[in-house]
Amino acid sequence: MLLALDVGNTNTKLGLYSLAAEPATLAANWRLTTHRTQTVDEYGALFINLFHMKGIDPAQVKHIIISSVVPPIDSTLRQVCETYFHIEPLFVEPGIKTGMPVLVDNPTELGADRLCDSIAAFEKYGGPCIVVDFGTATKFEVISARGEYLGGAIAPGLGISADALFSHAARLTRVDIKRPSKVIGTNTIGHLQSGIFFGYIGLVDGIIERILGELNAQPRIVATGGLARMIAADSRYIQEIDEMLTLEGLRILFERNRNVRPRGRTHEIRTGSDTQRSQTPRTEANVGERQA
Repeated sequence: MLLALDVGNTNTKLGLYSLAAEPATLAANWRLTTHRTQTVDEYGALFINLFHMKGIDPAQVKHIIISSVVPPIDSTLRQVCETYFHIEPLFVEPGIKTGMPVLVDNPTELGADRLCDSIAAFEKYGGPCIVVDFGTATKFEVISARGEYLGGAIAPGLGISADALFSHAARLTRVDIKRPSKVIGTNTIGHLQSGIFFGYIGLVDGIIERILGELNAQPRIVATGGLARMIAADSRYIQEIDEMLTLEGLRILFERNRNVRPRGRTHEIRTGSDTQRSQTPRTEANVGERQA
């Protein structure tokens, strides 16, 4: 089995894929809060307990791939994989074989989650396409008809936008963020919910509309992320909701790098009675593509 981890600033998603099926199938998935201060043992105990709650033996995991936008916990997660699963994980990082040309000024700046979203969207829906990922930040990804990553946009997420309002306006109390029954509110709660929710719909549709103007094409538009289902229903442009898109991108990247060892790690090579240590060479990107 393959364990895929998508580590975001707010949440961490885990997906367990059965590789025996063709194509690989998602056997289980979980969404957790990302904790930057948890220890190796705390993460390990949490992951093992999640497996046991669904009757899954952790020993079934033979491969692990990780997409992370939280560098401070990368080393912790690597130790979790090595200590509790006895596996050296593959990280989505510069040098991994992607199969997608990244046509931006500095491809190494592109977040691993954004790359996963784009690869999965093109694989599943074709191109051109636009992905809107509703997370801590809302990311817009644009993929060409030939499967090239063209660029995108990043906006403050719905949650942190609301937090900024509540923290800077002394007389406005926090409210549940949800779709109100009407735009014209008749009390403070209704006013806030209307402005936050419908204002954010306007932001999303406004950016998509401008992307469409520059793209000069009719792309498929796919939403993913924790808030996708709440927001997408009111968008004039979003056509698909795919909450597992990032995990699916991780699975695809694993398949493309299945026979490649993780880069930059030292491995033991046993030759008879002697043990030597060698440095694993970096994985080269596809010929003709820029690293992402």
